[in-house]
Amino acid sequence: MDTTTSGRALVEAGWQKVRDDGRVRPELLEAAYAEPRLQQLFPWTGMGELHFSRCTEQRWTWDIPYIQPAADGGYLVSGPLRSETVGPAATPQEAIAMVVERLPPNSGPAFVGTPEELAAHEAAASSAAAGPRNSDRSAN
Repeated sequence: MDTTTSGRALVEAGWQKVRDDGRVRPELLEAAYAEPRLQQLFPWTGMGELHFSRCTEQRWTWDIPYIQPAADGGYLVSGPLRSETVGPAATPQEAIAMVVERLPPNSGPAFVGTPEELAAHEAAASSAAAGPRNSDRSAN
């Protein structure tokens, strides 16, 4: 199976679902989708907030700030944890820029799978990149 193609299709379906559910302001969705680094992440909503996940299946990742509507018509960027606030933004573009500035390394395209599968994949890739340990190398 071509996971790149299926991953793009899953992410695109996620964006369509977020558009269809109507819980996020359309101007915010348009601005987020126009940003290539966010467009490749899996979007999801909660309480009118726009979240981004590095994987396509639930329980989505919680390592990227999210955007919530503010009472004054602007936005508040928070996270990645609910107890963390990044700051207010007057426009969707300002909010998007604040999220993009805080993206974790290797945050796209979205991994096809769960957060646990993503963590295992990243751990395996990290081990492979590190190469064999010194004790595993044969002496010349």
